[in-house]
Amino acid sequence: MPEPSPAKRDLIFALGAILAVEGLLLATSPQRLERLLEFMREMGPERLRYAGLGCATLGVAILLLVR
Repeated sequence: MPEPSPAKRDLIFALGAILAVEGLLLATSPQRLERLLEFMREMGPERLRYAGLGCATLGVAILLLVR
Protein backbone atom coordinates (compact mmCIF):
# COMPACT_ATOMS: atom_id res chain seq x y z
CA MET A 1 0.00 0.00 0.00
CA PRO A 2 1.51 3.38 -1.01
CA GLU A 3 2.33 6.01 1.60
CA PRO A 4 -0.42 8.71 1.77
CA SER A 5 0.50 12.24 0.77
CA PRO A 6 1.08 14.85 3.50
CA ALA A 7 -2.29 16.45 2.70
CA LYS A 8 -4.09 13.12 3.14
CA ARG A 9 -2.24 12.48 6.40
CA ASP A 10 -3.29 15.94 7.64
CA LEU A 11 -6.91 15.28 6.70
CA ILE A 12 -6.92 11.87 8.40
CA PHE A 13 -5.29 13.37 11.51
CA ALA A 14 -7.85 16.19 11.63
CA LEU A 15 -10.78 13.77 11.27
CA GLY A 16 -9.33 11.56 14.00
CA ALA A 17 -8.93 14.55 16.31
CA ILE A 18 -12.54 15.60 15.72
CA LEU A 19 -13.81 12.10 16.48
CA ALA A 20 -11.69 11.91 19.64
CA VAL A 21 -12.94 15.24 20.99
CA GLU A 22 -16.58 14.52 20.18
CA GLY A 23 -16.28 11.03 21.67
CA LEU A 24 -14.86 12.50 24.87
CA LEU A 25 -17.75 14.98 25.06
CA LEU A 26 -20.29 12.20 24.66
CA ALA A 27 -18.52 9.96 27.17
CA THR A 28 -17.92 12.56 29.89
CA SER A 29 -20.96 14.84 29.74
CA PRO A 30 -23.86 13.61 27.62
CA GLN A 31 -26.37 15.86 29.44
CA ARG A 32 -24.35 18.98 28.60
CA LEU A 33 -24.21 17.90 24.97
CA GLU A 34 -27.99 17.42 24.94
CA ARG A 35 -28.45 20.97 26.30
CA LEU A 36 -26.08 22.30 23.64
CA LEU A 37 -28.05 20.55 20.88
CA GLU A 38 -31.31 21.96 22.24
CA PHE A 39 -29.77 25.45 22.27
CA MET A 40 -28.67 24.96 18.66
CA ARG A 41 -32.19 23.89 17.64
CA GLU A 42 -33.50 27.18 19.01
CA MET A 43 -30.90 29.29 17.17
CA GLY A 44 -32.44 28.98 13.75
CA PRO A 45 -30.83 28.03 10.45
CA GLU A 46 -29.33 31.42 9.59
CA ARG A 47 -27.41 31.77 12.86
CA LEU A 48 -26.33 28.13 12.70
CA ARG A 49 -25.01 28.69 9.19
CA TYR A 50 -22.89 31.65 10.32
CA ALA A 51 -21.66 29.72 13.36
CA GLY A 52 -20.72 26.80 11.12
CA LEU A 53 -18.87 29.07 8.69
CA GLY A 54 -17.03 30.68 11.59
CA CYS A 55 -16.02 27.32 13.04
CA ALA A 56 -14.90 26.04 9.64
CA THR A 57 -12.83 29.18 9.05
CA LEU A 58 -11.22 28.93 12.48
CA GLY A 59 -10.49 25.24 11.95
CA VAL A 60 -8.82 25.83 8.60
CA ALA A 61 -6.77 28.68 10.07
CA ILE A 62 -5.58 26.45 12.91
CA LEU A 63 -4.64 23.67 10.49
CA LEU A 64 -2.71 26.13 8.34
CA LEU A 65 -0.86 27.52 11.36
CA VAL A 66 0.07 24.08 12.62
CA ARG A 67 1.15 22.87 9.23
